[in-house]
Amino acid sequence: MKVIIFGGDGFCGWPSALELSSHDHEVTIVDNFVRRRIDNELGVQSLTPIRSLDERRKAWSGLTGRAIDAVDLDLAGDYAALTELLARVRPDAVVHFAEQRAAPYSMRSPSHKRYTVDNNVNATHNLLAALVELGLDTHVVHLGTMGVYGYDTAPIDLPEGYFDVSFVDRNGDTHAREILYPTKPGSVYHLTKSLDQLLFEFYARNDDLRITDLHQGIVWGTQTTQTRLDERLINRFDYDGDFGTVLNRFLVQAALGTPLTVHGTGGQTRAFINLQDSVRCVRLAVESGADVTGRVRVMNQITETHCVRDLAHLVSRVTGAEIAEVANPRNEADVNELSARNSRLLALGLDPILLETGLLEESLDIAKKYADRADLSRIPCVSYWNDARRALASAR
Repeated sequence: MKVIIFGGDGFCGWPSALELSSHDHEVTIVDNFVRRRIDNELGVQSLTPIRSLDERRKAWSGLTGRAIDAVDLDLAGDYAALTELLARVRPDAVVHFAEQRAAPYSMRSPSHKRYTVDNNVNATHNLLAALVELGLDTHVVHLGTMGVYGYDTAPIDLPEGYFDVSFVDRNGDTHAREILYPTKPGSVYHLTKSLDQLLFEFYARNDDLRITDLHQGIVWGTQTTQTRLDERLINRFDYDGDFGTVLNRFLVQAALGTPLTVHGTGGQTRAFINLQDSVRCVRLAVESGADVTGRVRVMNQITETHCVRDLAHLVSRVTGAEIAEVANPRNEADVNELSARNSRLLALGLDPILLETGLLEESLDIAKKYADRADLSRIPCVSYWNDARRALASAR
């Protein structure tokens, strides 16, 4: 299959490109490298030394004999170049990673909120509009987030996108209907993913686009089968307060001998997935695109759930690190329960990698290997959801 990966230079995009290429798909990476520029803005670098995209592609080609094409293009800002690219490649599938992916970064300031909405919503809509304009039967695979469901405690296992409801009409008759599960975004970033859902529903219904929306949990780990082949292929390892996922932050803190900083009570339950499983899920979604007809296919891309406090104790048991509670910058419940279905990906053949396996130690080894590149001052989250929480943190 011919596959375009928008955002293919990023944390999930690069290893997904390698996964698809290694299974003999023709891959084109499209990226405007804004994520690398954000490193300069924030004054922090990936813990792992990532090479330029050209170096990465040359290394992959030299090792495997498989070529990956690359195009420098702003999906959100250059519609003409986008339509030209799609008309030339005529992809069987596109994988859409080209969105600002960090909730804390989206809450840093009004300008960061506006950028996140402008980039994420325009990128998604440009892609959908271009496919309709060109009349392409291209399967869209989008990386969404479990955060669209919200993080309140629900008395049910979160469904895969859709929810059955019943209501009584004005005549007293009862009706049943399937709706998208009501969203409750917890940040501007999560809000854009909720808006994506509405765009997908409209274009699938109105224009018969084939769309898969992957509601992904928090990714842990940094390596995959392909990125382990050569250090030139190594993936990003973000650990800072804006882009570093919670487990990667804990691993860097443990590697440097500092306490694991748990936000608030640590009672917040989240869904997790290993990076290797994430890229496999993307490939499985791409390769099963013929099954997508009639409505958006939503799949919960998760393998397990943990509360942050338990996650910290898991890392502490492995590393001996101490645990420290700090003020929670987010506007969220102190404690929640979370359980979600993931039957669709399991049915496609996903064999989950769990946190209790040896891959946790591998991630810790990487954190130790590159610990000299870490800046501890960048680990705390400085993006507060409101002024009251900022004042609380200052008072502690």
